Formats: sequence, structure tokens, C-alpha cells
Amino acid sequence: MIYDYKITTGTGDVLDLADYKGKVVMVVNTATGCGFTPQYTDLVQIYNNHHDKGFEILDIPCNQFGGQAPGTDEEIHKFCMSNFHTPFQQMRKSDVNGANELPLYTYLKSQKGFEKFDEHPFKDLLEKTFAKQDPDWASKPDIKWNFTKFIIDRQGNVVARFEPTAYMGNVEDCIVSLL
Repeated sequence: MIYDYKITTGTGDVLDLADYKGKVVMVVNTATGCGFTPQYTDLVQIYNNHHDKGFEILDIPCNQFGGQAPGTDEEIHKFCMSNFHTPFQQMRKSDVNGANELPLYTYLKSQKGFEKFDEHPFKDLLEKTFAKQDPDWASKPDIKWNFTKFIIDRQGNVVARFEPTAYMGNVEDCIVSLL
């Protein structure tokens, strides 16, 4: 269960996810230099629309995809605050795949694997890039790119995974259905 995990904030504090019992939570791996970075605007809006109803976002910067989250935790935080006025707390920059992945991500991926990319201007590029690297890429649960979102219900269950190509209105609809 998600409540069994602890993660470190960008300021070095340990965050016990058990503190989020009873809340709807989105866990999202982010990057500051990605084609999907403008999704921060949508994330801020969704957070502002639903935070007072028990919604939280765990923003976990990740530099594993094209080196698109360079800089220190402090530099990433300053970028997000100055460009998007992010009201939610950022976690320490972390890996979401591989030997050094956060245990939280091991769990999330075990609950909701990759299904498909939605129609999006980047869909074909992403699929072609992954197919060149690994012909079996689509059958693996790994995080494929920045801004993959997991939605957790008030009981701590992982109920949905949205790839970065997902329409943000569908993401918000999922959250609203759980509040």
C-alpha cells in the first residue's frame, strides 16, 4: 500500500505517505526542460481546484528521460515557482526506473503498468524512439517518459495511471470521481 512508503522532499525532509491517508493523491515524475513541462500549468490548476476537497500532488523531479531535469533540487524548485507558481511540495529529484528507482515507483508500477499512449502530437515520436531501443518496450511497466501520473484513492489504492500524452481533462475527471 502507498502508505508503507516514505520519500524525501526537495529540502531533505522525510515525508511519510501514511500522512496522506484519506486523501486523493497524484504522484507525477516531472522535468523542467521537457516538451510536457507546460503540463505544470494544468497540474497547478487541478491542485487549486481540488486541494480543499482532499487532493494532493507529489511532484517528483526525474532526470532519467533525455536529461530534461538538470540542476539541483533548489534550482528545479526555483524554476517551478517562478514559471508556474507551483503550490504543491516537490520531492527530491529521483529515479523512477532501474537499480536506483524509488521503492515507491517499484510499487506504483506493480499496481498499474503501461497500457498505451493516447493520441498526442508526441505519440509517434515516443513510440518510434522506444521501438528502436527495445522492440518489447510496450509490454514493460517501466515509466516511459516525464509527466507520467499515478492516481491514488482515499484508501491508498493505485486506481489509474496516465501517460504524459493523456488529455489532462481525463486526469482531472478521474480525480473528481474519487473526491
